[in-house]
Amino acid sequence: MGKVVERIVNAERVEDLITVFGSFDENIKRIEEALNVHVVNRGTDLRISGDEEMADKAVRTLEGLLSLAAKGEIIDEQRVRYLITLVNEGNDAQVAQMAKDVVCITAKGKPIKAKTVGQQNYMKAIQKNTITIGVGPAGTGKTYLAVAAAVAAFRERTVNRIILTRPAVEAGERLGFLPGDLQNKVDPYLRPLYDALYDMLGAETFQKYQERGSIEVAPLAYMRGRTLDDSFIILDEAQNTTREQMKMFLTRLGFGSKIVITGDVTQIDLPEDKVSGLKDAVRVLDGVKDIAICRLTAADVVRHALVQEIINAYEKAAQKQEVKKPNPQFRGSYHQRKKQ
Repeated sequence: MGKVVERIVNAERVEDLITVFGSFDENIKRIEEALNVHVVNRGTDLRISGDEEMADKAVRTLEGLLSLAAKGEIIDEQRVRYLITLVNEGNDAQVAQMAKDVVCITAKGKPIKAKTVGQQNYMKAIQKNTITIGVGPAGTGKTYLAVAAAVAAFRERTVNRIILTRPAVEAGERLGFLPGDLQNKVDPYLRPLYDALYDMLGAETFQKYQERGSIEVAPLAYMRGRTLDDSFIILDEAQNTTREQMKMFLTRLGFGSKIVITGDVTQIDLPEDKVSGLKDAVRVLDGVKDIAICRLTAADVVRHALVQEIINAYEKAAQKQEVKKPNPQFRGSYHQRKKQ
C-alpha cells in the first residue's frame, strides 16, 4: 500500500451532497468499498483518506457524481458503478458529456437520457446517420433508446411513421400451431417493442396512432416488397435475420427515412448453417458513408448489477471454450505422423 493521504472535495450545494450520498449513505459505502478509502462528511466538505492513488480516484468519482447531481440526475447504484469504471479506465473526463440531452419524455413525464458514454455515442450516431447499427448485450438500452429516438422524431414531425419490426425466428415451424390470426401469432415476439411504445406514448395514444397507421409493429416478413418513405424504422433482434433477410430489409429504405438495427451477436437462434444477417451487415457495411456501427459493451448495461456480472461470466466462459477447441489441422498431422 502507498502513502496514506487526505483529500477534500467541496460540494457547492447541500442538496447535491444528499443526492450523491443516497439513502442510508449507500453510494458512499460503495465508493469506500470499491476504492478502499474512508469518506467523512464535514458540512459541504467531503474528506477522503486512503492510499494516494485510490484517494485521487475517489476524488474524481465524487466530483463526477456531484456534477451529475447538479444537473438534476438521479445517482443510483448503476451510476456509481459506471463512474468508478470510467475513473479506473482514465475516461472520467467523458462524464461532462453525459446527462445533457433528453432524448424523449415518456407518457408519465419522465425524461429519457443516455446513461453511459456508449449510449451517448449511440444516440449521436442515430441523430447524424441515416442507418445506425447498435450491437451489444442485453440491458444496454439498444432497443429502448432507439424507440425513444423514433418517438422524438415522430413528435417533431421529421418522420410521418414509426415502423418497428423483428424476425419471428424463435417461433420456427411452431407458428402455425399458435391460436388466433397471424397478428395474434406474432404478437408475443413483438411484445418488447409494444412495451417500449406504451412507456413513451401511453396505451391510448399508441392505439390511436396504430389505428391511423402512423405506428406499425410487424414481423420482418411484412416488409418485403415495400418502400418505406418518411419513416423511422427499427429492426430489433437483428442477429436472428439471415443474410438475405437483412439485405431485403436494408433495401426498403426510402426518402426521408432513418433505420436503426439492434441486436446481440451472442444470442443467435438461427440454424448452424445460416449466417447471421447482423454479423454479415457489420462486416460488409463497416466504413460505408452515412452508416454508423455502435458497439455497446457490458459497461453500458443499465439493468441490475448482476446482469453485468452474468454477461462478463459468459464472455469469460466463451473465451475459455475458444482456447480449448482442438486444432483439426494439428490433430490431422499428428495422426499422419503416427501412421508413418
